Amino acid sequence: MTFTPPTDEMMFILRDVLDIGQLASFKDDTLDMEMTAAILEEGGKLAADVLAPLNHSGDQQGCTLSNGEVTTPKGFKEAYNTFIENGWNGVPFEPEYGGQGLPWALTFALYDMWQAGNMAFCLCPMLTQAGVEALQVYGTDHQKTTYLEKLVSGEWTGTMQLTEPQAGTDLGALRTKAEPQGDGTYKIFGQKIYITYGEHDWTENIIHMVLAKLPDAPEGSRGISMFLVPKFLEDGTRNDAYAVGLEHKLGIHASPTCTMQYGDNGGAVGYLIGAENEGLKNMFVMMNNARLAVGLQGVALGERAYQHAKAYAADRIQSAHIADRDGGAVAIEKHPDVRRMLLSMQAKVCAGRLLALDAGIALDKAKEGDAAALAKVNLLTPIVKAWCTDMANDVAGTGVQVHGGMGFIEETGAAQFVRDARILTIYEGTNGIQAQDLYGQKTVRDKGAATQAWLAEARKQLDVLQSNAHKATLSDGLDTLDNLMQAMLSYAPAEGAAVSVPYLQYFGTIAGAVLLGQAAHAQTEDTVMTAQFAKLFDFYMLHVFPVCKGLSETVINGASIVNQD
Repeated sequence: MTFTPPTDEMMFILRDVLDIGQLASFKDDTLDMEMTAAILEEGGKLAADVLAPLNHSGDQQGCTLSNGEVTTPKGFKEAYNTFIENGWNGVPFEPEYGGQGLPWALTFALYDMWQAGNMAFCLCPMLTQAGVEALQVYGTDHQKTTYLEKLVSGEWTGTMQLTEPQAGTDLGALRTKAEPQGDGTYKIFGQKIYITYGEHDWTENIIHMVLAKLPDAPEGSRGISMFLVPKFLEDGTRNDAYAVGLEHKLGIHASPTCTMQYGDNGGAVGYLIGAENEGLKNMFVMMNNARLAVGLQGVALGERAYQHAKAYAADRIQSAHIADRDGGAVAIEKHPDVRRMLLSMQAKVCAGRLLALDAGIALDKAKEGDAAALAKVNLLTPIVKAWCTDMANDVAGTGVQVHGGMGFIEETGAAQFVRDARILTIYEGTNGIQAQDLYGQKTVRDKGAATQAWLAEARKQLDVLQSNAHKATLSDGLDTLDNLMQAMLSYAPAEGAAVSVPYLQYFGTIAGAVLLGQAAHAQTEDTVMTAQFAKLFDFYMLHVFPVCKGLSETVINGASIVNQD
């Protein structure tokens, strides 16, 4: 099951479509296009040569738990050592703490390849990345000095711990307790479930970011605080935080999903991050980082499923072509319906990649102090997470279909992508929650201002289409999105919630279309890439974009039936 990193496509998108050169790191000469290409090339080698070969074997072997210790699949620890020894863990972080200070957009492109190579592996550094973000924003000077350098280097890893048996989406219902000890520390008591890489055999220490409630905390989500709970304390003492179970999952078998128990032996020592009762705000720094990363997982897994299906279709000989019944059997990639399926997979993945990298550019500009870019990345975060992960499930399923009956057999590997993709729409906030976020927090709260700004930018982007046949269709589609946003603003909360998912799907679909149009008409000497994207843009507009008509009708007319008893 080989994997070919799409480095040329990524370079084309970053350089010629989204203009990564506008970022500060390029303007101050710390980075140029030649270096960017070299970084992508080396990152692609890691994905293809180190991570991808372990994907299937890791899925088959899985993880084991014995006496509180987790053993990951053969080769994974060695792959992680390679990952951190080459500095990949610190790509986007501050040089002050040992990072490389590279743009998030470039980091996104790297993680796109790495996640495609081995998604289960990448979940660990992905969550460490989120923990670093939280510490950078809310950590004390001592916490930053003690933990950041080792987390940035990857010498230690991090986790994010929210969920409990009775508290999933409703974090206000969590019961984990934090008792002040009078010396600036807290004792943590409780249980957390679904904790990715809560225990493993890669590093000597694991730094847990845990949500818990103080004894006098207000009710509900306003009473949540965040605590840093290391596996080993600064003096080397083993903390009272243990993995007591491993989940047996549909997919991502190589990623240990742990049940964590705190306080069975007197209480786990924890340190408050940020202010008391502001843990949810702190956690959202991690969540927003992770949500964009999960959207990237959708793109990556879609790419891997597409490459897998395309290779199979090129090798599988079956039946004469419909236009030449008397001819011999041909590779199934020649048959019109298989061609349609492969184009569908490729076009959707490319649209998702453009959308995720566009959010990455906005994130970089936001970190440079651009308020408009911050509003844009906040708006795009739930769209990237939900649209790209729904897309991954669709694309992975189509990959099985291309394989026919062989796709239903584990031996071919196509089924793993379906199993792995299924979690993407659930963790880091279900896609229904993402739609609620887009509706309530990103549309109603600012009365549509961020969406209006995005629409204005998108309309300008249509100028590059000039006389393209799809320009009028997209222009009308943007007008429709404007109307749908106004409808969402007019709805009572229960009405808006009832159609928030089709609203998000409409937004994501047209955003992908606009970006594909840009790519198809990029001003570049890379005529191979523009020709590829021109074909994908045409296909997308004729085979994918028409779903927007049905989605818009649902947003306008579909709310009342949902809320009828």
